[in-house]
Amino acid sequence: MSDKPSSPSVFLERQSYRRNRLADAARLLPVIGAAVLMVPLLWPSADSAQVLTGEAQAMPMSEAISYIFGAWAGLIALSVLFGMAAKRWGQSDGPQRPGQG
Repeated sequence: MSDKPSSPSVFLERQSYRRNRLADAARLLPVIGAAVLMVPLLWPSADSAQVLTGEAQAMPMSEAISYIFGAWAGLIALSVLFGMAAKRWGQSDGPQRPGQG
């Protein structure tokens, strides 16, 4: 018999690893959302389109509003998917009865 205490496992279980990655992605979602919603700021405006050689045209306001609404709806859908995945993994992590683990 060895007197050394057993060392903890270096690797996480697959389920807890996936849960951690899901939490990381959920934490990153607001940053990605902010970046996606800032894209219209890079589009040429009516003032800057006149200064350029004429090849760049200003983005119509209706398309910009449609883009922002679509990005907003996409972020909501991603949030719902993350919530459903977290709920599913939370239910599978239920408490175990003694003698089952």
